[in-house]
Amino acid sequence: MSQDRPVGPVVENWQPPPSPSRDLVFEGRHARLEALDADAHAALLHQAFDGHDWVWDYLPVGPFASSAQFHRWVKDATSAGDPVFFAIHDKDADAWGGFASFLRITPDMGTVEVGFIAMAPRLQRTRAATEAMFLMMKWAFEAGYRRYEWKCDALNIPSRRAAQRFGFSYEGTFRQDRIVKGRNRDTAWFSVIDREWPALSEAFRLWLDPSNFDDTSHQREALSDLTRLVRAADDPAL
Repeated sequence: MSQDRPVGPVVENWQPPPSPSRDLVFEGRHARLEALDADAHAALLHQAFDGHDWVWDYLPVGPFASSAQFHRWVKDATSAGDPVFFAIHDKDADAWGGFASFLRITPDMGTVEVGFIAMAPRLQRTRAATEAMFLMMKWAFEAGYRRYEWKCDALNIPSRRAAQRFGFSYEGTFRQDRIVKGRNRDTAWFSVIDREWPALSEAFRLWLDPSNFDDTSHQREALSDLTRLVRAADDPAL
């Protein structure tokens, strides 16, 4: 190899991590995640989403006209190995409020994406919602993944804001990346890499600590402030 052509450093002792499976259960103080199941979760989730069709605006599926239609989609979606979907239970409210998935799972490269996220209004902006994202990220890095991705429609400002709040670094926008529901989609890319995880994990731990909330459940310190020093690049759209 020519000495004047730089190459990346050797990844020492690399072993591909395991793929996430439907056997995983994530248990936190506020959230519990278990494999999304049509019979166990579809009716309850459809009820949570009912009347809030905007939840599906940036997703490739939905809205669903009936519980039966949603049940059928969940059954089909969970039959594949990628994405791997998890239903999210808000333990504080004792209610199922949404789902999220691991997708584009590439163990050989050490990369995995979190996405295909749908949260009903009652789950959004809760400690359970944040903890759910933390628990999935925690599993990925502890399993040995090197790169954890978040991608969304570039027009989806709430999703871009959430990515930055969770500590993902903006990497750019892929123009005319795909066609979703007959419309053009530019895709904004974000990531967290393994060397950022220790500091990011501490930021989540500090935010989720009960002492970070007053008697009216208002946060004392914002998660976005805690993750600011970890992020390699902020999103220019925000």
